[in-house]
Amino acid sequence: MYEPKPIDTSDIILSDELLALTEKLAENTHDVWAVGRISQGWKYGEKRDDLKKETPCLVPYVELPESEKEYDRNTALETLKLIVKLGYSIEKI
Repeated sequence: MYEPKPIDTSDIILSDELLALTEKLAENTHDVWAVGRISQGWKYGEKRDDLKKETPCLVPYVELPESEKEYDRNTALETLKLIVKLGYSIEKI
């Protein structure tokens, strides 16, 4: 049985600059997901319907419910924290 074991990043504190980057990464994560879904024939629908390939999440990031935004934010935040944990630095040029 699969037992996920993500690297513990709870000790990583991100700078305010990197925390601000999280929202932009979250928005981009949603856009990448949406492009993939659209290319697979999915379209907007009031309710998720896998047979019809419809989802209410095919909207701009700003129109997503907060629960969906949190999923994307968490992905972005944990990615940034892992990059720092692994010894890389991120700087704006």
